[in-house]
Amino acid sequence: MQKVLLVTCVLLLVLSCKDGKSSNDEVFLDSTGKINEVSVVVDNDLWNGSIGEAVRNTLASPVYGLPQDEPTFNINQIPSQVFSGFVTKNRTVLIIKIGNESSISFNNDVYAKPQRVITISGKNNQDIIDQINENASKIVSTFKNIEIFYKQQQIRKVLFNTKSIQEQLKLNLDFTTAYRIAKNDDKFFWIRRDTETGFLCLLLYQLPYNHIKRNDSIINQIISIRDSIGKKYIEGPVEGSYMTTENAYTPFNTETILDNKPTLETKSMWDVKNAVMAGPFINYAIEDKINNRWVIAEGFAYAPSVEKRDLMFELESIIKSIKIQ
Repeated sequence: MQKVLLVTCVLLLVLSCKDGKSSNDEVFLDSTGKINEVSVVVDNDLWNGSIGEAVRNTLASPVYGLPQDEPTFNINQIPSQVFSGFVTKNRTVLIIKIGNESSISFNNDVYAKPQRVITISGKNNQDIIDQINENASKIVSTFKNIEIFYKQQQIRKVLFNTKSIQEQLKLNLDFTTAYRIAKNDDKFFWIRRDTETGFLCLLLYQLPYNHIKRNDSIINQIISIRDSIGKKYIEGPVEGSYMTTENAYTPFNTETILDNKPTLETKSMWDVKNAVMAGPFINYAIEDKINNRWVIAEGFAYAPSVEKRDLMFELESIIKSIKIQ
């Protein structure tokens, strides 16, 4: 009888302590939700007024660099009284409520995992609007970062073998087996995924460190480089056609950090010389001082008649997985 009791106790102990976690640890369900969709928990009267307008101005502002206006995030408004159960598992949640004091909090994995929950409260409508406006960039970046993280998790489930890229460019990045290497020419890679309406492409190559100089002409330098690469490597559908930069759009340029390295980010539109083709691109020039070079990673899409935000988001997520050796 004592042996039976001992075995039973051991089994209970094993069941209560799994992977080094105690029975007091919370068990989180996987978060849910479509890519780039935010649940906004706010009562209808607030949503239909100035608070709702402030939220929409922040979360649904147009993405720069697309041929038509598309919102940064799709918004799913949920009244607070129905925010329970499965509804709480969305990956990105913004909670707005009238409270005793003005505050904003950024929390991880509150109801599910991975998840980001931002809670804004204020004594009145204007307090809440001020919190939204003052923290707009942080709100957007918080939600965007978790979406990129989630997208990269999905990509890693079916990884393409990138050994040739690792050997030639001394870097790692993650993309799925739905892509293929369309061209590999002297440390230049053109990676492509065909879609029902067009294609998604990645370009990877390197430049000597002195090839880009940080001065007032830096945008022109980036555009000149990509145009020379397009003419040399990216042929169009007819003889004599090649990819270039669309002159009608002003490129957007900013600085960011990628793989802990200073990086120039440029967005605009591309088209094809002597052919009717066009679409958006996002270009990253990564300053790799250790290896005395710039690593260039660009994503561009051709998808006529369909929305392109999530297509470009996929390319951005792939590029942001880069790890330089």
